[in-house]
Amino acid sequence: MPRTGRPPGRPDNRARILAAARECFGQAGFEGATMRAIGAGAGVDPALVHHYFGSKEALYLRATELPLDIDELLAEVLSSGPRELGGPSERRRKGEQVGPGEPGGPGGHGVPADLGERLVRTVLERWEQPGVRPVVLGVLRSATTDARAAELLRTLISERILGPLTRSLGVPDADLRASLAGSQMVGLVLARMIVGIEPLASAPLDTVAAAVGPTIQRYLTGELMPRAPAAPGPRSPATAPGRPPSRPAAGGPRASRPRSGRGPARSR
Repeated sequence: MPRTGRPPGRPDNRARILAAARECFGQAGFEGATMRAIGAGAGVDPALVHHYFGSKEALYLRATELPLDIDELLAEVLSSGPRELGGPSERRRKGEQVGPGEPGGPGGHGVPADLGERLVRTVLERWEQPGVRPVVLGVLRSATTDARAAELLRTLISERILGPLTRSLGVPDADLRASLAGSQMVGLVLARMIVGIEPLASAPLDTVAAAVGPTIQRYLTGELMPRAPAAPGPRSPATAPGRPPSRPAAGGPRASRPRSGRGPARSR
């Protein structure tokens, strides 16, 4: 008589459950995924899913761990390459001082001229890999409806990737810059990978990176607020407010008026 109930704990059951969970979370998000559907996708009884991971929340956190080396990703983004003209590296060669509040100052790096473009290309390349894409999709789909998924996405973008990047550059307002760049990156990934807005969704990575990179670059190293216009200089009395400028008489300088009550002088 065949045995019924939970199948025996095979060594690959955990890996199969995680793979099925990533696929299910990626398609339905946290709210739409069920332990029964995940078990069916893994070919195991749902009780075995609970046995290995306890709850759907614990399984979600385990399944959405991105298989990425963040330090390696940041090193690739900041690798040697063309530097900004007039940037810290060039100014050092000229003997000028670079302060701690500037990119490339003490504790920072020289700023690659294509830093924003590199960041966009590197993140999209890693996140669109077959082994990573389902995890990213699961996090993005779930972040709009589940607070835990939203917190996971914020931690990934702001604290693990862009926060360390902006702090390493030594720029002022590092946290604000990280959140601005993160908002741009999340919107880009949502439009490309979730909503599928064309032609963005199928555009080559180099095209997307070249188009979005300059905006990311400004968020990371550029001026965030426009500078106040220079104060106007003092005005001359002739152009002071409320006083119209004097106008010369038509035909040349103003002619002198004859004295009151007297005609032109007569010769005697």
